[in-house]
This record gives sequence, C-alpha cells and structure tokens, in this order.
Amino acid sequence: MHKIDLLKKRIQKCCRRWEGRKRGMLAVAALICCLVVPWSLPAHVMAAAGYEDVAAGSDVASTQNVGKYGMTPLTADYLRDGSYEISVDSSSKFFRIKSAELTVKNGKMKAVIMIDSTSYEFVYMGSAEGAAKAPKSRYIEADVKNGRSYFTVPVSALDEPLNCAAFSSNTKKWYGRQILFDATTLPSGALTITLPDYNKIQDAVDAYDNGGDADSRGDNTAGTSEQQPSDPIYTSLDNGEYSIQVSMTGGSGRASIQSPAYLYVRKHHIYSKLTWSSSHYDYMIVGGRKYLNESNNGENSTFTIPVTAIDEPMIVKADTTALGDPVEIEYHLTFYENSIGDVDQIPQIAAKKVLAIALVVIIAGGILNYLIKRGKRQ
Repeated sequence: MHKIDLLKKRIQKCCRRWEGRKRGMLAVAALICCLVVPWSLPAHVMAAAGYEDVAAGSDVASTQNVGKYGMTPLTADYLRDGSYEISVDSSSKFFRIKSAELTVKNGKMKAVIMIDSTSYEFVYMGSAEGAAKAPKSRYIEADVKNGRSYFTVPVSALDEPLNCAAFSSNTKKWYGRQILFDATTLPSGALTITLPDYNKIQDAVDAYDNGGDADSRGDNTAGTSEQQPSDPIYTSLDNGEYSIQVSMTGGSGRASIQSPAYLYVRKHHIYSKLTWSSSHYDYMIVGGRKYLNESNNGENSTFTIPVTAIDEPMIVKADTTALGDPVEIEYHLTFYENSIGDVDQIPQIAAKKVLAIALVVIIAGGILNYLIKRGKRQ
C-alpha cells in the first residue's frame, strides 16, 4: 500500500511539472505570434514612416463648401454601368481637379482624377489625420504623365462631400480636403433618375436670404481685376525714381510686400517695383494684363507694374505655387500719394549707401594708418 501511495505522488508531481511547462510553451507561442503576425497590432503602430505630419493652423489655406443646396448622395445603384466624364468640386483652390473619368461597374464606382501639376505624391480617401496613421499600402500613388498627376480613387457616392487627404511633395505634410463628384455634369443617359435643378434651388435660397428675388442679388463678379484699369495714372512729378508707402490686404495674410516700394515716373505716368516676402509668386495681373517675375531663382519675387489708382485700393492678382497647385489670389494694394519721397528711403538703397559709406571709411582709415606709420619710420 505504501508503494501505491508513493507512485501516486510521483504521478501528481509529473503532472504539475507538465502543466508548468505547458503554460510556458503557450506564453512563448503567444510572443512569437506577436512578433511574426504584424496585422494583429493596432493601426497606428503600422503608420508609414515619414508620412506622419499633418498641416494645421496657418499652414492650411482657407476652404470653401462643395456642392449645391439640396444635393442628395447618389450611389452606383442610380447609374448605368459605363465610363463617364464628370466634374469634381474641391474645397481647396490648391487642390483643383482639372478632369475626371468615372467608371461604374457591378454596383461599384471609381474615378481617375487629374491634377495639372506634380505637387502631390499621394492621396488618401479619408481625413488627413487618418492618412498620417495609415499604412503606406492604403495610399493612392500619383501616376505622373507629362507633368500631370493622375489618381485612381474609389467613389462611394456622387453629390456628397468626400474626405480626401493629399500629401504634398514640397512640404511633406498631409492636407485635408473635401471633393464632390457632381452628378449634374454627367452625360445624358448615365443616370437612371432625373435630378432637380440645383442651380434654381440655390438661387431661390439665396434670394430668400437676401430678402429679394434672384435677379436682385447683383453681379458677383463686380470689382474683379479684369474690370480694373490697366494703364498707369498721370502725375505731375518729373521723370525719375522715388519711394512710396504701400499697404496690401487680401489672401491668407501670410504674404506681404516691402514698403516703401520703388516708384518710377516715365513720361509723367507712375509705375511701381514691388518685392514680395516670398519667392513663390511667378506672375501678377493688373487690369487683365500679366507681368512676370523679374527675380532670379530663390530670390523674393519682384514685379514692375503700373499704378492704376492712388490713395484707394487697386485690385491685382498674384499667382503663387507655395502650397501646391498654382493658384491666382486677389489682393488690394493702396499707394499713398503724400508718402512719396526720395528713393533713398527704400531699404535696399539705404543699405547700399551705408555699405558705401562704411567702405569709404575703411579705405580712408587704411590710408591714414599707412601715412602715420610711414611718418614714424621717417
């Protein structure tokens, strides 16, 4: 009997050892799974390296709403299979979609959108924050042809704002956008239903908000630079170079121009040479006429333009590439007549004179030092 009890104890001891080893083996197996099975990790752990920055605050240009009042989302069920040209609205003027081809097949939609630049390396259908945390496999890479970028994107619905983040190849940041595929621009026969006239609906809403009918809202294009004079104003000043104080409003408020600025009088007409705080402006438009950047690459943009108004806002446009696609931005310049003064007031001219005086002083000091030493030797 004693031998049987002893045997039982040995068997129980072996079982306990086996249980301990089994738990240890299970722990090792779990660790191995965590190391070799990356899809079990949270999504943010798999974020693509080098694509974590999201533009925010002053880095984000002003946005606008997309779509028209009363639009209702349309899924693929409301379209016939086929490929169609379609217009796409964007919430950002820095992400303008020049053309798009929509393909509908088997209840799903996708589109090839074209941007007339190579400013964006990837797009991501979702928010900018989501793009920064997503694996690179979910990014939609640009197909670049002849300086244009093509992106093939899934389309969940037409006539509905869709989040679409774009990764800038210049700033290396994600920019949050919204795009809308406008079903009213589809060719006849693409839709299985008839859409309402959203333009009339929008006009009626605007008229109600303004307290009148649609025709009483006025011309929204009034005051654009194309309607402004393009010729320089007359002055009694003699021909020559002067300085003038100038202020600027418009745009995002980040750009500025140097003041005082050059003022040129040629045949009693006024021109100004403006220097921007940025090197990203490639042309300006005054009264419908284009003036090209005069600076060398890398230098702050400089333009010589006619002054078409004095002591009142003068509307111009300037084309910038600072945040992606080239875009024309409207600015208001005001030149102040009572500030016209000597050209020496311009910082560059004043700096050159200071340097010239300093150079004269240095040379004179050297000569004087030489004469003193020579006198001592004699």
